[in-house]
Amino acid sequence: MENQRLGVEHFNGAAEVAAKHLTGKEAVPQLAALGGSAAGRGQPKPCELLQLSRRQRRLCRREPGLAETLRDAVRLGTLECQAQFRSERWNCSLEGRASLLKRGFKETAFLYAVSAAALAHALARACSAGRMERCTCDQSPGLESRQAWQWGVCGDNLRYSTRFLKKFLGQKRVGKDLRAKVDIHNTNVGIRAVKNGLRTTCKCHGVSGSCAVRTCWKQLSPFPEVGRLLKLRYDDAVKVFSSTNDAVGHSELAAPPRHSLSPKHPAPPRATDLVYVEDSPSFCRPSKYSQGTAGRTCSREGSCDSMCCGRGYNTQSRLVTFSCRCQVQWCCYVECQQCMQEEVVYSCKQ
Repeated sequence: MENQRLGVEHFNGAAEVAAKHLTGKEAVPQLAALGGSAAGRGQPKPCELLQLSRRQRRLCRREPGLAETLRDAVRLGTLECQAQFRSERWNCSLEGRASLLKRGFKETAFLYAVSAAALAHALARACSAGRMERCTCDQSPGLESRQAWQWGVCGDNLRYSTRFLKKFLGQKRVGKDLRAKVDIHNTNVGIRAVKNGLRTTCKCHGVSGSCAVRTCWKQLSPFPEVGRLLKLRYDDAVKVFSSTNDAVGHSELAAPPRHSLSPKHPAPPRATDLVYVEDSPSFCRPSKYSQGTAGRTCSREGSCDSMCCGRGYNTQSRLVTFSCRCQVQWCCYVECQQCMQEEVVYSCKQ
């Protein structure tokens, strides 16, 4: 359908912009802050086009195939973020992203998590696809992965992906301040969400469908499943503060008791919780964090009331052209007619 094709083009265009202008000027050790830097004279090398720290750039140069995988991860994370928030006041637009990353909002937490998840996912898939020189198929013990390899199956190498990712992000250098701890925690939530979707897939080989030979391999779930899980984590995100642990003598993340029956003293957030430190703005009006919601399309039965922030919405009818009554012709193409239908569009008032 034509309107579906236009939707894909829109997301592809957003992905191209994301790969070039995802963040501001800081070289932060997070995929949430990766993006294009200004190209100099001549043809810069792939690693020079990404906003990386000096240490990350050295790692990038030593890992053939990593630069393109990073760009794939930026596109993957950006498109999934926009898909999950398409009906929210904040729609994960690139405008205001740099300012948002400097704050401790729930939205910032999601950006860190989905970005880390996208990188873990993209790295694991790049290994199994042969696009990275220093890694290959998953070789988890007990899975007969080498036999699976011989049958043309290559498991997604999440073990290498997560190990390299922690090195790339420098997580051994644990921050002392609250915000650094929050960012590291949310990054780990994203990586854990990818691990949650790792499945063991098996296939039988033999005469007449018998299972004389059985091969198994590790396979990641499609990234939209990871995105949906992180969106649920976002909806239930926990506001945290810094608390001193008397037993070990340093500060830790702490959250208020979850239930009235819980002890009154604070407890650390769960490893699966997205955490934040400050309340989000409304995103209703233009600000340094977003363009607001005026003019955004919405669903009359679903998102209009919330997205339009009580301002109401406009109703407009338009004719949409799409392909219909398609038939397969000999040989070998599909012939379609062009049909038109009326479509009602709702958009938030100014």
